[in-house]
Amino acid sequence: MAPTWWQQVGETIASEFSDLPDAEQATRVMLRLMLAALLGGLLGIEREQKGKAAGVRTHMLVAMGSAMFVLVSQQSGMITADMSRVIQGVIAGIGFLGAGTILKGHIKGNPDEEHVKGLTTAAGIWLTAAIGVAAGMGRESTAVLSTLLALGILALVPHLVRFLEKSEPGLKPGSDKGKDGP
Repeated sequence: MAPTWWQQVGETIASEFSDLPDAEQATRVMLRLMLAALLGGLLGIEREQKGKAAGVRTHMLVAMGSAMFVLVSQQSGMITADMSRVIQGVIAGIGFLGAGTILKGHIKGNPDEEHVKGLTTAAGIWLTAAIGVAAGMGRESTAVLSTLLALGILALVPHLVRFLEKSEPGLKPGSDKGKDGP
């Protein structure tokens, strides 16, 4: 007996969701996406606590989206050489997102001096994408280590800069030695 129209519709729908054929592969995909979101969220929490433009949700979505691009490419059987193009696309796309967090303006009370804000957040978004790519490719240890190092940098470097500024009053961030530096 030939299948009914509704049976064909049901079978077609089921086949559309068959990209995860077994529990092992479904678990692997879920773990990688969840890890990417978690690690991105950790970086996002730090940025949000500092009142920056891109916070928890943005970082989670960037990491998970980046992981998704490489996961789908892997699942479709893409060869390794072509995977580099996917990663290049992620990097370029994230560059535009990060650029949106960078603002250039004048320092209040001193219209001659310019100030750039958002570079650390932009770099954090870029790194979050790389962490998502690592998680998506199954490089969980690399993703976790990178996240821990980034959190350490975000927490410790501002204290180091303040210490150096106090020890050398003429030292300005981004210069070698005070206002007359090279």
